[in-house]
Amino acid sequence: MDLNRKKLLSYFTPQRILIPVAIGFAVIGYMFYRDSSEMDFSPLYNASPFWLFMTFLVLVVRDFGYIYRIRYVTEKFLSWRQSLDVIMLWEFASCVMPSVVGGSTVAAFILNKEGLSLGKSLAYVMVTAMLDNLYFIIAVPLVFLITAGDIFPEVEAMEFSVTQSLEIAFVISYLLIAFYAFLMAYGLLINPTAVKRLFLRATSFNWTRRWRAGAYKHGNELVWASKHLKGSTFSYWMNAALSTAFVWTARYFVINCLIAAFTDISFHDHVLIFSRNMVYKIVLLVAVTPGGAGIAEVAFPTFFGQFLGRFTTVIVLLYRVVTYYLYLILGSIFLPRWVLRVFGEHPEDEE
Repeated sequence: MDLNRKKLLSYFTPQRILIPVAIGFAVIGYMFYRDSSEMDFSPLYNASPFWLFMTFLVLVVRDFGYIYRIRYVTEKFLSWRQSLDVIMLWEFASCVMPSVVGGSTVAAFILNKEGLSLGKSLAYVMVTAMLDNLYFIIAVPLVFLITAGDIFPEVEAMEFSVTQSLEIAFVISYLLIAFYAFLMAYGLLINPTAVKRLFLRATSFNWTRRWRAGAYKHGNELVWASKHLKGSTFSYWMNAALSTAFVWTARYFVINCLIAAFTDISFHDHVLIFSRNMVYKIVLLVAVTPGGAGIAEVAFPTFFGQFLGRFTTVIVLLYRVVTYYLYLILGSIFLPRWVLRVFGEHPEDEE
């Protein structure tokens, strides 16, 4: 079996897929059992067809936005079909790998197998990661102003000390993301060599030396990526930035649509849900389980339970189905077809 194919398929073993599924369903099952005597299923019979359709539409529009972005970020090197495959496998990788790792490593490999050079593959993955982070650091102050700072769960929903800890953790995470995003922007667009030297100096101490090899590798990747991005036009960056804002706004709005489908919420509630989703994503960002399995389910009621009451657990399940389990299924369908197209053989074939 080809070594590259083995390397790719090692990310998508049955164990990697089944473990987060088992964790997620175990947690949701426990939540149903714990709340069974208080749960109210009546909203299911009064669901809003408009908002259910909007949920479906936002999911489709979001994925099309991702497909559009990767096609135009790669300067139309990828066809629409290739772009679809890349995004489905990228989402699949994000589902089966811990959130702190993400699917970027796999994405660079997939782009490389689509015919892009390693340098360009790394460059395009870094561009999308940088733009994702920049969207977050710009959007947070905006929603903070719109909601007058009311982006954290109410004190009644949690112990005050826990609320304070969450706020502190969010601020620290925000500052770290902002620092990393601007550092990557500086490295990709202005001076990659200086950032590489910074990585090496930061890992020259005794207690950081264990990460030196990784820092050296990441520094080299940054230099290669920067070289391939030189000469990119204003139109290129505008397209990439606008598509990023589009897909992330749609991604955050999925929860709004689901909640609105089963309960009446005001415009202010929509803004509040959207803003709290950003804090919720920070919690998932540091999750050590694949795709945030278990942690996403447990944290959901804390952030959105006040809008759903005794129907919260049902929405947790629906939310994970349309934003997580759906992509596990789609990824399992797209992977063997992609392997057949790229490597010219079935995944299960042995040489």
